[in-house]
Amino acid sequence: MCRLFGLTAGEVRVKATFGLLDASDSIAVQSHVNPDGTGLGTFDELGRPLVEKQPLAAWNDPTFAAEARERESTTFIAHVRHTSGSALTTANTHPFEMDGRLFAHNGVVEGLDTLEEHLGDDLARVKGDTDSERVFALITREIARVGDVAGGVTTALRWVAGELPVYAVNIVLTTATDLWALRYPETHDLLLLERARGAGALEHRSRAGTRVRSGELGVHPSVVIASEPLDDDDRWRSLEPGVLVHVGPDLRVREHEILVGAPRHQLTIDDLTGVAAASQSRHTAWPNDRRTTAE
Repeated sequence: MCRLFGLTAGEVRVKATFGLLDASDSIAVQSHVNPDGTGLGTFDELGRPLVEKQPLAAWNDPTFAAEARERESTTFIAHVRHTSGSALTTANTHPFEMDGRLFAHNGVVEGLDTLEEHLGDDLARVKGDTDSERVFALITREIARVGDVAGGVTTALRWVAGELPVYAVNIVLTTATDLWALRYPETHDLLLLERARGAGALEHRSRAGTRVRSGELGVHPSVVIASEPLDDDDRWRSLEPGVLVHVGPDLRVREHEILVGAPRHQLTIDDLTGVAAASQSRHTAWPNDRRTTAE
């Protein structure tokens, strides 16, 4: 299934180095676990979003996959994609940008005809075919309507949970100064780590080889959101389902329950098509018969 990553250093611009792959044999591992694309989103000195993304499988473009990218930003968002059925195009690759915000999603939402009808004229903002971008368009519309991000996310996802078949909606949304995250329902894990000042250099690595490094975050505090624990720090904690997390410029973590109980039309893995089911599977075979739980 797709991996999500979000990081904020508050008001401080820090340098971090991202590598989709690290070990020499990770290309085969990563491309089989999440073969359909990767993306990185940051913000420049003026708070403008910058998105770099690649829709191809890692083994189709090993140069792109292996390149280490040092970027400077206050917030970062990254995504490694396994498609649930939409085409392998740049437009369908996360993260997405609307109104200066960046968004990435893990899960499956069905009933897209109903969602498109609900979007109305705002469907014109959508460039690709994914459920993720359509959900983001709805969130963006509701943010503009109610006047704040938390209210917009709440209104949009309450509608989604009440009206559409949902397998999972795990999201990370960032601006240049703030980060929001939600795990819903409890289908897939999403974790949070608060790193204090002086915690040591950040050195995070997923089981599939994706790495994030930052020496500057050994000096500055930060908050990390990820689909799995990325080091052996025992302070990683799972987000409670339905609880919207907001991390502001002061790095204070605020949590507010916005969704109670399961979606009205809760999907199971057996309800999904072959491609969608494979994209959401928790157990993925690795080469050489190794197995892992993909988070």
